[in-house]
Amino acid sequence: MKIQFFPRKEKKSSPNPEPSRIPRWLPGAAWVLVVIALLSMAAILYQVYTGRSVLSLLPIKTSGGGSETVSSLPNLSEPYSFDSITRKANADTNLPQSYRKEITDYIVESGDSIFGIAKTYNIKPESILWANKSTLQDSPHMISIGIDLKIPPVDGIVYEWQEGDTLQKVADEYKAKVEDILLWPGNNLDISNPVIEPGTTIMIPGGERELRPWVVPVEASGPAGVNVKISGPGSCSPEGGAVGTSSFVWPTPHRQISGNDYYPGHLALDMMCYEGEPIIASDSGVVIYSGPIGGGYGNLVAIDHRNGYLTLYAHISASNVTCGQSVLRGQTIAFCGSTGNSTGPHLHFEVRQGGAFINPWWLNLQ
Repeated sequence: MKIQFFPRKEKKSSPNPEPSRIPRWLPGAAWVLVVIALLSMAAILYQVYTGRSVLSLLPIKTSGGGSETVSSLPNLSEPYSFDSITRKANADTNLPQSYRKEITDYIVESGDSIFGIAKTYNIKPESILWANKSTLQDSPHMISIGIDLKIPPVDGIVYEWQEGDTLQKVADEYKAKVEDILLWPGNNLDISNPVIEPGTTIMIPGGERELRPWVVPVEASGPAGVNVKISGPGSCSPEGGAVGTSSFVWPTPHRQISGNDYYPGHLALDMMCYEGEPIIASDSGVVIYSGPIGGGYGNLVAIDHRNGYLTLYAHISASNVTCGQSVLRGQTIAFCGSTGNSTGPHLHFEVRQGGAFINPWWLNLQ
């Protein structure tokens, strides 16, 4: 019997087989999601029927080294059964100054300065000057012990509403925003109908105006030099004299500020000194003023350094030089005091160059 074998025909593979459209990891991920969903449903059913969380079945370590189940968790089936955590108020907490909404009255004490008071209340010195225009006349030299100052709660303008005023007009005048005036809590304004009666005091947050401080008037009758003149009983116009080195020294025994620093309302430094201590010439020059003067400065010595610089020494108790006298750098010219409008001994030290005020810190005083 003849047996004939027929070869099996192999299936020809396609030259470009179509890849599988289902990622290999997808079935496994799907099963994981199914298991998580079933466990979540089981946890929810357990909580619904027992009123306890599944976490209560878990053991936790205790302080004694053993373990126990969580039995102190709240009953989630009773939605408002949580005990609240209260925080006791601290009576000693100092709230930031921005929390003040009202104007504060402050009685000036010995040793006070506008700069120091402003620092205490965390506002700019200019804001205090603006709020007390009738009392200080925009000059920190008009401060004196016992006067009542108005301290604004924030930087800006304290304004008394006038007949015919509008919010836009007042905001424009003081470079402020209408919404800041409306929304300031201390103004107590109805935003929908902001009616402000004449005579009402309001706060203009962020408002500002130009300061007009009283300063010692200096008249120059010629080029920078000894022809400078200051109006007052101690003034003179000498011819010639010592010339400065343009290298300045600290005029008081203590290299420390006591009172006002240099800022737009105070174009000088208030330097620390004790009553009767010597004040020295910051540089060589000729004295063009020695004596009392107005504006709260008290007794004053002024030196023309004949190189474009002029220095003023105010609130001194007494002068040690005469007008027209030449002095050398480091020479004693006066004694520390508290004359004029002053709350304590200090030296008001002022520098001008070419008639303009400059910050004494720029001189790098030795």
